[in-house]
Amino acid sequence: MPFYVKQGQVPSKRHIAFEKPNGELYREELFSTHGFANIYSNKYHHNMPTKALEVEALNIGHGDSWQDSLIQNYKLDSRKADKQGNFYSARNKLFFNNDVAMYTASVTEDTDTFYRNAYADEVIFVHEGEGKLYSEYGVLEVKRWDYLVIPRGTTYQLKFDSYDNVRLFVIEAFSMVEVPKHFRNEYGQLLESAPYCERDIRVPELQDAIVEKGSFPLISKFGDKYQQIQLQWHPFDLVGWDGCVYPWAFNIQEYAPKVGKIHLPPSDHLVFTAHNFVICNFVPRLYDFHPKAIPAPYYHNNIDSDEVLYYVDGDFMSRKGIEAGYLTLHQKGVPHGPQPGKTEASIGKTETYEYAVMVDTFAPLNLTDNVRDCMSQDYNRSWLEE
Repeated sequence: MPFYVKQGQVPSKRHIAFEKPNGELYREELFSTHGFANIYSNKYHHNMPTKALEVEALNIGHGDSWQDSLIQNYKLDSRKADKQGNFYSARNKLFFNNDVAMYTASVTEDTDTFYRNAYADEVIFVHEGEGKLYSEYGVLEVKRWDYLVIPRGTTYQLKFDSYDNVRLFVIEAFSMVEVPKHFRNEYGQLLESAPYCERDIRVPELQDAIVEKGSFPLISKFGDKYQQIQLQWHPFDLVGWDGCVYPWAFNIQEYAPKVGKIHLPPSDHLVFTAHNFVICNFVPRLYDFHPKAIPAPYYHNNIDSDEVLYYVDGDFMSRKGIEAGYLTLHQKGVPHGPQPGKTEASIGKTETYEYAVMVDTFAPLNLTDNVRDCMSQDYNRSWLEE
């Protein structure tokens, strides 16, 4: 998130000697993006963050590519792919391309292992569950319906108060996840017209440094490959940090939607941007106020984007047979829109109650065998008149 935060102890200048009370040096780590040309943070460790005892390969699978999938509209119940696992091992990949990958997960167990996604920023939507995200930067409270935005290279743990019902929708971005530029002024501050502001964003609170020597397992993800690294020192040993790169949280219920005289396009529900895809959300809002407005979306054909919708809660105005935890994929080149009766039923309505997360990609998505196993076989026929 591009606003400056400083926590703990930091020296008066960057890249100068910063001494402990005993005269030894704290170890500065520059955590930078786009080489050294974009936002960054400086972290100050008790010990060198480079000290590793050993490295070994791991085999963690999330789903294989479905090679002969058809270009069509899909509806799937992600719960059918659920498996046992922790916050990273339980993930089931559904859709992917060179820019983004999307997973769902039912998290059933805790882990004390540390985790780092080395190649991708992560946006974790916490559909069900509450707990804490622990990282080098401190502790971040996790609430139901939070977006957790975790920059690549962040070492973290995600722990929940209970594992009876924890569901996640995870978006991997192979570019930086950003607050849209048109939400911000030239100084980076969020505009008065933006659908959220800095007050809605929660950042970690630095805790006392953990200075422990031993063997601390870190699972590091490099694309689809995993390695386990045994660290010699506990990674949460920061005495202080400052900068603009850190994990942060934003709750979907804090999003302030726009309302128009006639139906607004999905781009007006934008939340985050990245290279070649965007993340939007739908939240409760008043309907359009033209006397002949049709609140339901018009039929449309995504000629340059694939559209994924993850359904969170509510009454979804243009779809039948949708429950929380379902997803739809409407692929480029195939028209879609309200199912029979939904357009007429929306006329005269004054408001809607629905929560959903949408990912629009600008390159075609590949599907995995999890989609094949979770999909509704008759979704393409749901537009036929009874």
